[in-house]
Amino acid sequence: MTAQPLVEPVALHPAVAAVPVAGDELLVGGVPLTRLAARVGSTPFFAYDRQRITDRVREVRAALGGAVRLGYAVKANPMPAVVQHLAGLVDALDVASAREMHTALDTGTDPHHVSFAGPGKTPEEIRSAVAAGVLIELESDTEARRVVAAGDELGVVPRVAVRVNPDFAVRGSGMRMSGGPQQFGVDAEQVPDLLRYLGATGVDMLGFHVFAGSQNLSAEQIAQAQSATAELVISLADQMPGTVRYVNLGGGLGIPYFPKDRPVDLGLVSESLAVVVGERIAPALPDADVHIELGRYLVGEAGYYVTRVIDRKISRGRTYLVVDGGMHHQLAASGNLGQVIRRNYPVLVGDRMASLDTEQATVVGCLCTPLDLLADDVPLPRAEPGDLVVVLQAGAYGLTASPTAFLSHPAPAEVLV
Repeated sequence: MTAQPLVEPVALHPAVAAVPVAGDELLVGGVPLTRLAARVGSTPFFAYDRQRITDRVREVRAALGGAVRLGYAVKANPMPAVVQHLAGLVDALDVASAREMHTALDTGTDPHHVSFAGPGKTPEEIRSAVAAGVLIELESDTEARRVVAAGDELGVVPRVAVRVNPDFAVRGSGMRMSGGPQQFGVDAEQVPDLLRYLGATGVDMLGFHVFAGSQNLSAEQIAQAQSATAELVISLADQMPGTVRYVNLGGGLGIPYFPKDRPVDLGLVSESLAVVVGERIAPALPDADVHIELGRYLVGEAGYYVTRVIDRKISRGRTYLVVDGGMHHQLAASGNLGQVIRRNYPVLVGDRMASLDTEQATVVGCLCTPLDLLADDVPLPRAEPGDLVVVLQAGAYGLTASPTAFLSHPAPAEVLV
């Protein structure tokens, strides 16, 4: 089947206009939506397009060249099939819990290519990570001491890096994760003392990790953060108890969720990164492998949340489409995961893509709360019970970032197509 463009009345968001369509149906991984729903066997479900993930990784790799290693932040989407697929495409996997670590190791990835970051690692998680041989990115003095103790107990030399909380913040990030007081990382001014302690313990100290913020669409601001991060890491290198062999510059590249959003300029990011690495980090730290880690940017636009219309009702002039999914699966689309002012994610009716019979409609879920809102007063093809409503940009921070146990509805399926 030949992909056809979406009709103009519904193409309000670039992501909607760009989806592949055949006849009246959205295609996911080349499969018509109704056929995919029959294959899954029930709604709601998440579907991830394997080829779109592959294409995005290739695009990033082409932009980065060979000077920077690419890691996948598993927290963005830890579905085992997705992680397995990405393990064959990227250089490293970054995890934020013991369960994610086990998922990463199950792919066959060398433990030396797995890093474990995040505050609040339990003593049990630390012991497991030391035993596995993954790189532990230390978030505090307490974590450092627990890592050393676990290494002594197990007879294993722990592999560590220090996650640094810099004294600068990055404007434009959806979530700021650096600058000022933070639960993330060790304050830059405290790092020298921690390095002196680590140097006396015999751990394998590799280098530094700085993650300034996430969901940033400004290439200029990302470039500024990378430049400032490089200067910070170079300044700390003099305090290292050995040679710096690992520098993680974080990631933070965002994707467009809302109509006025524009994709980040990957070319500008890569140009800046080439200068930062080639002219600053490489001369100062010639033994360092430089990493960036991306999560949302690699998988976010490859995901679809598919839910079926159960009821259509008119309440005082407003049309409501009541679906069998909702915020318990896709909390971010409901506006309850960090939005100060709620805005609509791109939404479409996946089995009425060619329809010219459009209307204003509000899509709500099946939960007993007015917060269960997937789309508020948006133009959609007229939908009836049985039709399939699709939330786009659903490949990252969807199911595992949502309150799945709320009201005890069954969990949705996930498929990689």
